[in-house]
Amino acid sequence: MIATSFNFRLTSRMGLLLAAATFAACKPAAFQMPPRPPSPVTVAVAETHDVPVYLDEIGQTQPSEKVDLQAQVSGQIIKRHFTDGADLKKGAPLFSIDPRTYKAAVEQAEANLEQARAQQALAQAEFDRYAAALKVKAANQADYDAKKAALDTAIAQVKVFQAALDTAKINLDYCEITSPINGRAGERLVDEGNIVKLNDTRLLQIQNLSPIYVDFTIVEADLPRLRAAMSKGDLQTVISLPQIPGVTHAGSLTFLDTNVQAGAGRIHLRATLPNEDRYFWPGQFVDVRLVLSTLHNAVLVPFSCTQQGQQGPFVYIIKDGDAATKAPPTVEQRPVELGQRQTDGGRDLIVIASGVKPGERVVQTGQLAIGPGAPVNIVPDTLNAPAGAPAASDKTDLENKSASATTDPSSAEATK
Repeated sequence: MIATSFNFRLTSRMGLLLAAATFAACKPAAFQMPPRPPSPVTVAVAETHDVPVYLDEIGQTQPSEKVDLQAQVSGQIIKRHFTDGADLKKGAPLFSIDPRTYKAAVEQAEANLEQARAQQALAQAEFDRYAAALKVKAANQADYDAKKAALDTAIAQVKVFQAALDTAKINLDYCEITSPINGRAGERLVDEGNIVKLNDTRLLQIQNLSPIYVDFTIVEADLPRLRAAMSKGDLQTVISLPQIPGVTHAGSLTFLDTNVQAGAGRIHLRATLPNEDRYFWPGQFVDVRLVLSTLHNAVLVPFSCTQQGQQGPFVYIIKDGDAATKAPPTVEQRPVELGQRQTDGGRDLIVIASGVKPGERVVQTGQLAIGPGAPVNIVPDTLNAPAGAPAASDKTDLENKSASATTDPSSAEATK
């Protein structure tokens, strides 16, 4: 019984070994995947330019001068000499207040002054007579002193009435309200026929739009860099509207506040723009670029060339293929140190502080389909391709179809 069981197990094992040997002899050769075709990419050449070092902030425009006109005498508005929104020159007439009361005040002051001058002349004549009589002992000292006091009083009275006349003339002048600055008139706040009160009625606001101010702030951490740049000369600004970023206007930094804002940790600055074309309007929010210095011979590539990995930013550099073996170009993944973004003729560029040399070719599009050492097929940039040229995707499809037709026997047989 034991022998029979042993023989059965031995026979079973030999059968398994024989079946395995037979399967191994019949197994086909291991399947090998065909090499991956080169991925289509576009490239850009690293350039060198002098570029600005800057701070970007948000600012708001303010008029360089702003005047709120108020009546300096009370009375009725009898004439308006301007239209709302008009450009005004300094001294241009704006409003006329009824002047009759103030003309009468001038005439009364003139009459009082003439009377005072007559009193002064009489006091002077009496004083002169008593002074001559005193020299020959024909008058006493007390009478002389009385005449001297009367003369001094008359002289002072003339000054009082002269001041009253000057005041009356000033009030009469205030009846004609003129523009104190060059600027643009706002909307009038009173019309003809209204009664205005002294220093109580606002008539009009005038703003000077050329030049115009741009107020903005920076964080206090940037203050040392700003002061170091200011010590080397005047700083320039580039101002644009957020909704029209390509149109810029140059200005200059003209004001740095004396203290950092409590709690906010920011400091107030002001730029001045000529604004002769009235492009900017008071109260607008604008983009402010404050140029601190110039970085010479900086290496730049399109911003789209840069990628972000776990170890930081990197780019793919093109490595030439082997013409003898028809090996395609490959890519090298290279870590880079990024600087500030720059705009040049509408192109979005970025400074490469280290990692790329001028003239090297950098992959601009197609990064998602490649990796370090991957073969690539450099295709024209579709955005800059000549009219009628096939798109990169179309070109890739044609190449793939051609390669498929060459390697697939069934396709070749079908062609026949």
